[in-house]
Amino acid sequence: MDRALTAEPVNDASAPHSATHSEPPLRPRHRLTAWAAGLLLVVPALISACRFLDTDGITPVPQLLSLLPWLAVPAGLGAVLAAVARRRALTLLAVVVLGAVGWSSLPYMPQLVTSYGLPITRVTVLAANVEFSEGTEALIATIRRERPRLVFVSECDRACGRALTTTFAAELPHHTSVDADGSVGSVLLSAYPLTDERVVPAVMGMPGATAEIAGVPVRLQLAHPLPPLPRQVDAWKRELGRIRDAAAGHHTGPLLVAGDFNASQDHAAFRAILDAGHLQDSARLADASRTPTWPMEGPLPPFTQIDHVLVSRDFTVRDIRFLDLSGSDHRAVLADLDLRGER
Repeated sequence: MDRALTAEPVNDASAPHSATHSEPPLRPRHRLTAWAAGLLLVVPALISACRFLDTDGITPVPQLLSLLPWLAVPAGLGAVLAAVARRRALTLLAVVVLGAVGWSSLPYMPQLVTSYGLPITRVTVLAANVEFSEGTEALIATIRRERPRLVFVSECDRACGRALTTTFAAELPHHTSVDADGSVGSVLLSAYPLTDERVVPAVMGMPGATAEIAGVPVRLQLAHPLPPLPRQVDAWKRELGRIRDAAAGHHTGPLLVAGDFNASQDHAAFRAILDAGHLQDSARLADASRTPTWPMEGPLPPFTQIDHVLVSRDFTVRDIRFLDLSGSDHRAVLADLDLRGER
């Protein structure tokens, strides 16, 4: 009789495992953490990419570009959450996005600029947005205290213009303006004679003129384009483009463009003005290019610099200060400049 043979199961603990796993499956908690990390990285990645590509894109990109340096916060938090979730690829991506935000936030253009010629005179420039003229009295007090020689005033209605030109008829006797109500009015006050007065076409007033400063003709231009609200981004780009064209059209001699640009150094349309006019931001030259000037009212602290004094290489910057104006949602920019002679 044949004996039936039965195979007994073998339980060999020393036998090697045939299956290998690259990463353990996500636990529910880690899966939620990884999703949160990914969501936090979306906006910083998009906005830093637009900065790399030198484009302002469409809404909401122009608005979010104003927050570019602050996007390091969600990017950094996303990196931490990705590491907590133990997702190597996501952590690497988060580190790359955080680095891109940091690189994109570096100040635009070099800080050290070679200027030629000896200084021939000092020029103090004040640029201020008085917010529907509500900051007029504070501006008058500031002008009396600081004694600037050139004053660029945005959102200055007819009453504001009369108050400024009457109060400073002796100190700043020359002026050019766009006389209008609300935010449309603007005025440029000067201690120097003004000629060749021109206005850049825009919804809000942007007057310009040529000032005779120590025998040197200096082109002045007030800037106040529309803000990049969702339904007027195209108009915002168009008006910044007109400022760029005005700067590019000035081929010789000193150039000074100042005011409320409604744009920061992180906007391509603003950088185009610098490039076209061979201009530098006074704040950048004074190592203050990230000092916020807006908004000074409301629940949020000021987070972006949109008020600028731009100068050609005929100027050097001695000092720059940002002054609070009661009644206005903007800080004023006060720049002490040296105008240099022929190179």
